[in-house]
Amino acid sequence: MSKARAAIDKRGSFFDNREMAKDKQAEIMLPVHYVRLIADQVQSRGVNVQHWLERSGLTEDRLGDPNLSLGLATFQQLIRDALTLTREPALGLFIGERLVPSTHGILGYAAINSSTIRQSLELAERFVGIRISLLKLSHVITRGMVRVQLTETYPLGEIQRPVIEAVMLSVKNVFDTISMGTCQITGASFTFEETSYAPITHDVFGCDVRYRQKWNGFQFPERLLDLPLKLADPEAFEQAATFCQRELEKIASNDSIAASVRRLLLEKQNGFPSLQVAARQFHMTPRTLHRRLEDEGTSFREILDEVRHTLAVEHLKSGRFNIEEIAFMLGYSELANFRRAFKRWESMPPSAFRIRSDSGRPRQNKTR
Repeated sequence: MSKARAAIDKRGSFFDNREMAKDKQAEIMLPVHYVRLIADQVQSRGVNVQHWLERSGLTEDRLGDPNLSLGLATFQQLIRDALTLTREPALGLFIGERLVPSTHGILGYAAINSSTIRQSLELAERFVGIRISLLKLSHVITRGMVRVQLTETYPLGEIQRPVIEAVMLSVKNVFDTISMGTCQITGASFTFEETSYAPITHDVFGCDVRYRQKWNGFQFPERLLDLPLKLADPEAFEQAATFCQRELEKIASNDSIAASVRRLLLEKQNGFPSLQVAARQFHMTPRTLHRRLEDEGTSFREILDEVRHTLAVEHLKSGRFNIEEIAFMLGYSELANFRRAFKRWESMPPSAFRIRSDSGRPRQNKTR
């Protein structure tokens, strides 16, 4: 597999750019009012909202339930159908324009009361998961510029583009509000291909936009990080941040051990940990972890198999790596073993699955 290793080292590991978590049927953290905002955009374009929702097994009445939880597969279906029915490829941008600080609840309130952009960024990095679990936010400083980056924590697949666009624009809206326009971003980057509506993207972000980059996000000068913000209220910020911490702890306490194991497997960049290593991460003995998973109706081996299946499908759909490279990334020492596993998952070899996936999109040179 040395050829695969060399190719991966050259391009950068998939996990350097995308951190996956949970399987396709997992519930995601996404307050229902975000879905209502999407529904407003769908309706404004002349689409019957009830018809749009029914395709995903939902109703308008259910959107009134503040405790409604969505599975990733359901959310993906909603976005795909919204794009199809509205015939608006830039829908993600129009949704993002509506996502102002007040739409983000206590997290938005804390951001508004931040003392500096740095404090607001650190707040978002810690607590973005209490509002949306589809993406992780981080920042790095390089050559006098701050990069605010978004990475996937779920395999978004076909809805990556509109979700990235909406969330990225939402983060920019927060920065514009709290800095009162003094924090001007100087560039935006997307990993996907240039879109037919690139001029619109340029207009809404108000800066140079580049596609086919190694990261999703935007950048601004480092000198703006610690400038005092006029809307700052330290006391209100601390109170809001404390509430955010409680919400985060509540979410963590409701996580099953199986979900935690699944997340751990997909967060590791240098290969999947063994049962023994995973147990140590959770301060358990391997026997205790095995028993806990058994009580939840699963096992470490089954979760690893689910993770490999999910990532194999997403890798093949993305077209970024060839089949040998995918097998290596998923921990298969022999290509034949990966092919057998994939045939068990999808009832067809990975090459046939790739051909079927390619029929719906332009072929890329990296696909073999």
